[in-house]
Amino acid sequence: MQPIVFVAVIASIIFLLLIVGTPVKSIRFIGQGLIKVIIGAVFLFFLNALGNQAGIHVPINLTTSVIAGILGIPGVAALAAIDFWVL
Repeated sequence: MQPIVFVAVIASIIFLLLIVGTPVKSIRFIGQGLIKVIIGAVFLFFLNALGNQAGIHVPINLTTSVIAGILGIPGVAALAAIDFWVL
């Protein structure tokens, strides 16, 4: 794709959104979901840092971050228990 075409497409999308407006609730929902995924990844990082001596290592990927982000501390505990019992 040519750079001028790429810039033109982005500019037209921005112009269209300025005229039509963006649905605020959907953008807020997506933003809150991304924040939860990031918080889940941070929880897993601390679990891996603290659980290193106990042999607990849960990989940090999108699936485990979503589980830890949505369920919170119980989700991290469930992932640690699954890791401990399965592996």
